[in-house]
Amino acid sequence: MQPGPQRTATDDLLRHNEAYAAAFETGDRPAPPARKVAVLTCMDARLDPAQALGLQLGDAHVIRNAGGVATTDAIRSLLISQRLLGTEEILVVHHTECGMLSFTDAELRDRIEAETGVRPPFPMESFTDTDESVRETVARIQASPFIPHKAVRGFVYDVATGRLREVG
Repeated sequence: MQPGPQRTATDDLLRHNEAYAAAFETGDRPAPPARKVAVLTCMDARLDPAQALGLQLGDAHVIRNAGGVATTDAIRSLLISQRLLGTEEILVVHHTECGMLSFTDAELRDRIEAETGVRPPFPMESFTDTDESVRETVARIQASPFIPHKAVRGFVYDVATGRLREVG
């Protein structure tokens, strides 16, 4: 007798979605975020921006990438968020113990090239100082000609306490 198929994390998530959909309240949900805010943050699983900021469904756009940095794609998303969907404020949220502190761009590019034979053409955006990375990300957003609303504030989320600390 052969064992049945292994249950995967995706299978568990799909079961959760079925329960979520069964209890889902229908109704109008306009696309523009109710709080007119976008959050650019890291993809780290220890950081839940909705819980940390008290956001409800429809309150904000949340843009996540490794490090929460203002990459070309993040700027593209913020442009659409502001110019087409009405957001006016941006929160940049990095966090303590970020994996982006554990390597350099050159090291990772060399490793990927050695493993695949292809060097990644895009920057990895690693950093050595979290506060400085927040400042740089805020500055990139504020300097972008594509972002009309320059109300951008930067924070570091402490993964040990759940607290946000504003970076000046």
